[in-house]
Amino acid sequence: MSSKVSSWLGDRTGIRGILPGAGLCIIVTALAMAAELIETSLFGKAWLEALVLAILIGALIRTFAQPAPRFDRGITFGAKTLLEVAVVLLGASVSAAAIADAGFGLMAGIAGVVMVSIMLSFGIGRAFGLPHNMALLVACGNSICGNSAIAATAPVIGANGKDVAASIAFTAVLGVVAVIGLPLLVPALGLTAGQYGVFAGLTVYAVPQVLAATAPVAALSVQIGTLVKLARVLMLGPVIVVLALLSDIRRKADASAAGAPAQARPRLSQIVPWFIIGFLVMMALRSFGLLPQASLQPIASAANTLTIISMAALGLTVDIRAVAKAGPRVTSTVILSLLALGVVSYALIVLLKVA
Repeated sequence: MSSKVSSWLGDRTGIRGILPGAGLCIIVTALAMAAELIETSLFGKAWLEALVLAILIGALIRTFAQPAPRFDRGITFGAKTLLEVAVVLLGASVSAAAIADAGFGLMAGIAGVVMVSIMLSFGIGRAFGLPHNMALLVACGNSICGNSAIAATAPVIGANGKDVAASIAFTAVLGVVAVIGLPLLVPALGLTAGQYGVFAGLTVYAVPQVLAATAPVAALSVQIGTLVKLARVLMLGPVIVVLALLSDIRRKADASAAGAPAQARPRLSQIVPWFIIGFLVMMALRSFGLLPQASLQPIASAANTLTIISMAALGLTVDIRAVAKAGPRVTSTVILSLLALGVVSYALIVLLKVA
């Protein structure tokens, strides 16, 4: 057994084959985190988070330095396996208690907004000629929780690194613009502090961005916005499961159209990937109080770090010149999708008569 282990450790397809690329991903991650710290020290906040910076730095390296083939295996490991582990750990950051706190009416409304927004965004993306997978990534990112939703959706639908990087890059930039401009809607739409909290929670991508967008308005806006945002994040699990089922149906239809033989009924693990099951298990553990409170912050930090490493790996697979070709179409899709989300969110506020 020891000889087999030694052989595997020394094999280019084993751990040693992964180390060069994984090491490069970690270096890119360290640079991205350092750049975020510099931003914070200079401007008081990070306009571009380490997750986005990791993609940009990795893409710059791929475009202008072209890493040798020996890095490929470790980069693939970072982009796939580490990302899947990060998705599992993300499950510990959401709790079913958010459903009870929000109330049935608002939760049903949030679910409706997410589903309608995904369909509208996907339709807009396809109308602008985006490939199926990229349109889905943008739709899920806009409708649920930005970068995290894109990262979790990508392995389920089989999206490639170029699609993921382009989706995250454009949604991240627009997310910053939204955070800055959203408070201007309070006087323009005549929103109360509570209404604005709901509106921000439904439209802003990440929890930290919700805090940044609501803090200038009122403490009530912060509280309600955070609650609505967390409830919206809970939609990630069900949406991913549905997408996994639809992707399986689509693959079967493609195989049938190509004249391929019918496949046996797939196992649960083939329909719902292991990391989605892990995500739901972690969420259940958190909801029933089976995860020690002291472990939640370290788990969240680990998930964040692994996600950044994964985004660095994805960046290292992307040639900027190829992504730039999709720029105008993706930008238009993201902008129109966000506007559609805003309209649907405002309609929900009016329908529910939020005070």
